Amino acid sequence: MFLRGARKRALTETSDSENNDPVLSNNVQNVANQEDKKVELVKKAKLDVNTTPDLSKENAPPTIRSIPGLPEASYGAKLISTLKEPGWKSALMGEFKQPYVQNVFKVLEAEEKKGVKVFPPRDLIFNAFNLTPFNKVKVVVLGQDPYHNDRQAHGLCFSVQKGVPPPPSLINIYKELKSEYPDFNIPNHGCLEEWAKQGVFMLNATLTVEAHKANSHSGIGWQKFTDAAIKILSTRREGIVFLLWGGFAHKKEALVDKKKHVVIKSAHPSPLSYHLFQGCKCFSKVNESLIKLKKQPINWKLL
Repeated sequence: MFLRGARKRALTETSDSENNDPVLSNNVQNVANQEDKKVELVKKAKLDVNTTPDLSKENAPPTIRSIPGLPEASYGAKLISTLKEPGWKSALMGEFKQPYVQNVFKVLEAEEKKGVKVFPPRDLIFNAFNLTPFNKVKVVVLGQDPYHNDRQAHGLCFSVQKGVPPPPSLINIYKELKSEYPDFNIPNHGCLEEWAKQGVFMLNATLTVEAHKANSHSGIGWQKFTDAAIKILSTRREGIVFLLWGGFAHKKEALVDKKKHVVIKSAHPSPLSYHLFQGCKCFSKVNESLIKLKKQPINWKLL
C-alpha cells in the first residue's frame, strides 16, 4: 500500500499514457534482441550428455541448518520453513544468514510473545515467493506495505483474501483494466492469486505490519531484504517487466538492470492520484513488452 504520502506524490507523479513511448520501445527491443541471441547460443551449443556433471546436489537449496546461530525451533527457522519454493529458497538463503534478517526475526518473535497481532499470518508472509517460482517470474509489481486490517493481507501486494471487499486502490486497478479490456468482468473479490500463478511476482517492500498500524514494520529490515530479492532477480534473470506504481516504487528502478529488463512506470492507483493513473495503459504495455520478449502475455482478466 502506498496510501501514506500519496497526496504529495499525486502532485508530482506522471503516468505513461502514451502507447508509443520511443524510450520504452527501444528498451524493450534491446532486451528482446538479447533474448534472441541467448536462444541462438543455446541452439548452437552441443552438449555431451556423457560428460555433463550431475548438478542436482549442488543446485539443491541450502537447509536451515546451514544458517549459523539459528536453532531449528526458533521463530526464524519456522518462518523460513514456510518458504517452500526451491528457487527462491536457494536464491535468498544468503540473505537469511545476514544479521539484519536475524534482527527482523527477533522483532517478529518478540511481538508474537507479547501477543501483538501481525499481518499477514506467518504462513503467508512468503506467499508471493511461493506462488511465483523464481524461474517463472515474468512481471514484477511492487507494493509498499501489507494491508493492516483483519482478513486482508495474504502476502501479495494490492491483493486481499477472498471474501474481503476490494480496497480503494484495487478498485481503481480494476477500473483501469476495464478501460483497457472492455470485456473484463470486475470481480466481487480482491484476490489476485491467479496473476501470481501466471508469473506476476506481487511483492510488498515490507512483508509484515502490525494490526491497524500502517507502515509499523517499515523500519525493521524487510525493505533491505526485498531490495536484495529484486537485485537477485535483476542479476540472475533476463527479460522481466517491472511495473512500478507511484513514487516509492519508482525509486526501485535503480535496482534493475535496464539493459536486461523492461521498466514501466505510472502514478499510483490510490484515490489521491487516480487522476494520474487513469488511462496509463500499463497492463497492455506490459503485455506488449512480453510479446516482444517472445513470452506469453498475462491474462489480466483471469481472476
